[in-house]
Amino acid sequence: MNHIFEFFLEPYRTTATYLIVLEAIAFVFGIMSVWYAKKENIWVYPTGLIATIITVYLLYKAGYLGDMMMNFYYSVMSIYGWWNWSRKKEGEPVVPISRTNLKEKIIGIIMFLLTMVVTYAVYRAYDYQIETANYIDIFTSGLFFTAMWYMANKKIENWTLWIIGDLITIPLYAYRGLGILSLQYLIFTILAIQGYMAWKKNINEQKITS
Repeated sequence: MNHIFEFFLEPYRTTATYLIVLEAIAFVFGIMSVWYAKKENIWVYPTGLIATIITVYLLYKAGYLGDMMMNFYYSVMSIYGWWNWSRKKEGEPVVPISRTNLKEKIIGIIMFLLTMVVTYAVYRAYDYQIETANYIDIFTSGLFFTAMWYMANKKIENWTLWIIGDLITIPLYAYRGLGILSLQYLIFTILAIQGYMAWKKNINEQKITS
């Protein structure tokens, strides 16, 4: 057990205190955001904005450009999602929870591939030495980019992409010495599974009442 604690705590022995505090704040607000998303609560976006803006700074300091770009995109998409989820007509949400249609699936695939290309191009533009971890970063960037767009439009498939991406990111962040964020993504995975089940139940209830 001590080895596990040492594995997570060792990288923080030489980390500035303010960076540890910021990572802890991002940890708390990130989990709050996913919890609110599972509940289809509009607070997913203000809490998510706090987490992603802090994470952008942390990843910039750590030099992980792909992940930094993703979190900057999360911040922008959170503003769009906040507006989209807030829209109501006669007291009911304009955008209900639903599944993607064929057109939206195609758009998602295009976004996934395009994001990977752009992320790779950014690494090359900065003459960054691309290692295995960076290729994984490029792949998860594509997953998360598409997942965030699906979430902003309340598509249940967003949870499937989050689950896959989170499971990949857990060991990746642990390897990079970002133990708190690694633990955060473990919790994200659990919440994403619960979120998928909750949204699926919502869709089934819509079918019964329609």
